[in-house]
Amino acid sequence: MILNKALIITAIISFIAVNAAPPVSAGAPYEAYTYNYYRDSVPLPAPFLPDRSVSGSDLGVGSFKNPNDLYVTEDGFIYILDSGNNRIICTDGNWNVIRVISSFENAGKEDKFNNPGGVFVTESKEIYVADTENSRIVVLTNQGKLVKIVDNPQSDILPGNFKFNPVKLAVDKANRIFVVARGVFEGLMQFEDKGGFIGYVGTINVTQSFTDKLWRRLATDAQRERMQLFIPTEFSNVDIDSKGFVYSTNIDMNMQNPIKRLNPSGQDVIKRFGYYPNMGDVRYRIFGNNAGPSKLTDIKVIGGGMYTVLDSFRGRLFTYNDEGELLYAFGGRGTQLGVFNTPVAVERIGDKLAVLDRGKNNVVVFRPTLFGSSVHKAVTLHYNGNDEEAVEVWKEVLRLNSNYDIAYLGIGRSLLMEKKNKEAMEYFELGMQRKYYSVAYKRYRREVMKEHFGTFMTVLVTIMIALVSFRFVKKWRKRRTVNREAGAL
Repeated sequence: MILNKALIITAIISFIAVNAAPPVSAGAPYEAYTYNYYRDSVPLPAPFLPDRSVSGSDLGVGSFKNPNDLYVTEDGFIYILDSGNNRIICTDGNWNVIRVISSFENAGKEDKFNNPGGVFVTESKEIYVADTENSRIVVLTNQGKLVKIVDNPQSDILPGNFKFNPVKLAVDKANRIFVVARGVFEGLMQFEDKGGFIGYVGTINVTQSFTDKLWRRLATDAQRERMQLFIPTEFSNVDIDSKGFVYSTNIDMNMQNPIKRLNPSGQDVIKRFGYYPNMGDVRYRIFGNNAGPSKLTDIKVIGGGMYTVLDSFRGRLFTYNDEGELLYAFGGRGTQLGVFNTPVAVERIGDKLAVLDRGKNNVVVFRPTLFGSSVHKAVTLHYNGNDEEAVEVWKEVLRLNSNYDIAYLGIGRSLLMEKKNKEAMEYFELGMQRKYYSVAYKRYRREVMKEHFGTFMTVLVTIMIALVSFRFVKKWRKRRTVNREAGAL
């Protein structure tokens, strides 16, 4: 009896230990996962593995000090904003230092940055710096010569005591500047190419829940004064894609839609067709350590309709496709290579990802695995309209992980585009995607009706003729019977 009890207790403890510990991907110091239809976290093969870390000492420029931002150009040049040392470190794709910009000439005098927050480099290699504590945006050539300074914005919509503290920024092909500014709740600040303030874009709407409204009605005057005002919250970061759409993240951990994609009119046009909102983790602790939703502090458009957001709260990366479906999540906090202390920026270097860790004062580079590169390839093929090729790549992904719902959905969508509706229905059912299953079903039903319309009409006409004939014969027999009886009388 005692032995049986001991075995039962051991089994229970083992079960709890297995289910409490998150699955760790082989060869990686973190878990990789996505969420299925039932809101369960589903383990995945690691999409990326840590390749190397790069510090200031590795580059030969001395240690970084509280770096705030990282930018990589399309041709692979890397710009590190070493904010605590008030400098920009420029390297090539192999991490060879090209130059360090720590000062520039302004009106014949040496000028310097003061705790800059963000950096962006245009296609023409002009460097835009959010010089936060100097209350300005500095624009330099790639060699570090001053082009212009944007400061002290003037407008009737700005308060008289407004203080301009730019934190992050992005620039489109028309050289319009989109700025995240400290203490600005109205939206992203927009400047035209000459530096004039245009207005706000992407205003955040905040609404009260029923509970908040009820509590506000029942509260005393003193309690109402202490309540948090329902005003929009600040943006945390911004990026821009090749089509000119502005992507942004919001700093408020309680926002349901912290990721936006703004069109030229400032409207949010991001797609949210996944099982759950594009918000990082959808399942998390409510109380205790590490409790609460993700805090998204950076976003990077990585091509093929995909974008990656950085959760600085738990040190995780989340990548979504253009439909708003979570492709994978990975990362964590710790001291090992590949996990973070205080991650602040994510960038793409070719097919790799790079994360700037302010806490460790280094950059961590991740290389894609076969699983990760296959997922990216399949998503990109579908996004570009090459659906037949995308199906074959998705099938390869399923061979790597048969529980990956996104692969079933990807195959289903590709088959739907090829008008293979019946096959698409099967994959949508496997992927638990009701919306697309309904579309495929309606198309298949129409297809069947069209294919068998001639046969259906022939059978219908035959049945109608038979019914009419039957009724005619029945009436004729009845009339003949009546006539016979009348004749007999």
